[in-house]
Amino acid sequence: MSRRVVVAIDGPAGAGKSTVARALARRLGYVYIDTGAMYRAVALWALRLGVALNDAHRLEQLAREAHIEFAAGSSRVLLNGEDVTAAIREPGMAEAASKVSMIGGVRRALVAAQRAMAESASVIMEGRDIGTVVFPDADVKIFLDADPRARAGRRVEDLRRRGLAVEPDGVAQEIAERDRRDRTRAESPLIQAPDAVYVDTTGLSVERVEEAILKIIRTRVSNGKEVAR
Repeated sequence: MSRRVVVAIDGPAGAGKSTVARALARRLGYVYIDTGAMYRAVALWALRLGVALNDAHRLEQLAREAHIEFAAGSSRVLLNGEDVTAAIREPGMAEAASKVSMIGGVRRALVAAQRAMAESASVIMEGRDIGTVVFPDADVKIFLDADPRARAGRRVEDLRRRGLAVEPDGVAQEIAERDRRDRTRAESPLIQAPDAVYVDTTGLSVERVEEAILKIIRTRVSNGKEVAR
């Protein structure tokens, strides 16, 4: 059996991690794991149950009890058997997930779940601390970044495509606040791993970023070949 491969993609909000990681997983035949969706799922469950987003003990319990699955071959996210793909992308969920992710017990519970997911398949996992905490020995580490204005613009476009009315200034402010929380939290702050390859996506198409990272993967991993279609 060929060895399992772990590709870790980290970076701030709006850098393009989800879009690129999903595309790479399809081409390589790897499992795509959106760790941000896991925090959103826990936050969604907490809000539904009326649990305060600063109740560390209860949130840790929920994170340990949550059964989160990523449907193979699609971008669907299941929480305790329910398809919550749309629900975790509703307005306010990014903010809620950011607050939940600051709780150490929640992070430890979800890190354990993330590591378990990579035990049975090659994965492309994206988030904020994949190459530094979740998989410090990942085969390939990428730190995806972009100019703050470009990241905010992408977020606005994404929300408007989903029919949501948003103000660009408000989105930019929200991303700046998320950046601050991600980079300054005590538990697993967002930092670039020393051995991660820095990729600036400002002004680049998804296709160009995808090809650049694919070359890095193929260089680092002997079996990192595009699957036959």
